[in-house]
Amino acid sequence: MKHAVTGGFGYSGSYIVRRLLEKGDEVITLTNTSPKPDSPAIAHYPLKFDGDLVNALKGVDVLYNTYWVRFNHKRFTHQQAVANSRSLFAAAKQAGVKRIVHVSITNPDERSKFEYFQGKALVERALIETQIPYTILRPAVLFGGNDILINNIAWLLRKLPVFGVFGDGNYRLQPIYVDDLAALAVEHGRASGSVILDAIGVETFTYRELVKTLGAIIGAPRPIIQVSPAIGYSVGWVWGHLLGDVAITREEIGGLMSDLLFVNSPSTGETRLTTWAKENASELGKHYASELARR
Repeated sequence: MKHAVTGGFGYSGSYIVRRLLEKGDEVITLTNTSPKPDSPAIAHYPLKFDGDLVNALKGVDVLYNTYWVRFNHKRFTHQQAVANSRSLFAAAKQAGVKRIVHVSITNPDERSKFEYFQGKALVERALIETQIPYTILRPAVLFGGNDILINNIAWLLRKLPVFGVFGDGNYRLQPIYVDDLAALAVEHGRASGSVILDAIGVETFTYRELVKTLGAIIGAPRPIIQVSPAIGYSVGWVWGHLLGDVAITREEIGGLMSDLLFVNSPSTGETRLTTWAKENASELGKHYASELARR
């Protein structure tokens, strides 16, 4: 089989590529990122939505789509990401791609007041309307490798004397290990029919519990205080400005506090965050992970 992965040199995409190569499959990637020194030697084509995506996808059996944007920015927006995703799916249909495995988010909703979750729902509908057989995977939070959220919580715990949580901190998260997500994606690349699946980890935490647990594991326990969303966003904005990044957005705070990173579904991952964090405690949070630098 021939497989194409969007963002194959990026975060989750690189794990999917590795899993596919281990099976001996032919893999290409559509990406705007240059290969790193440790990137696999695979053919790569520009992920240009106004370019010739059809030719790049000709002969591909399965497309794994990890493309999305985390927040609106002067260089990219959720609205553009929705339009770009439609173009990608249309090109896949024209090229004769037989199956698409798409990475979405828990609780997407076209009526959501949060543009991230609304946009994810619109992309899901665009995929379904192509009538190409699909699997839609809906992870909540990814951890492992150079993830953003879990790593940067640990980084802040190492830097600050106290840690502020938005409101009471009792909203929930179900982190899944990035390689467990990749294994699930590759498994469903060989499936038939169409399915939508919540991709969630073994453990469920409240945000407050997550911070407390990570602090204990990395040897940086901190008093946890409640802050208003407005104050939390302001502090995050200052950190982001100093680091040349976007540390947190109002929408991300709203999505967290609305419990949108929790679903009442069986776990589909195998790796416990607590186990992984203990195994990587000496390095977890040692360096800040920048979203804009990744892009």
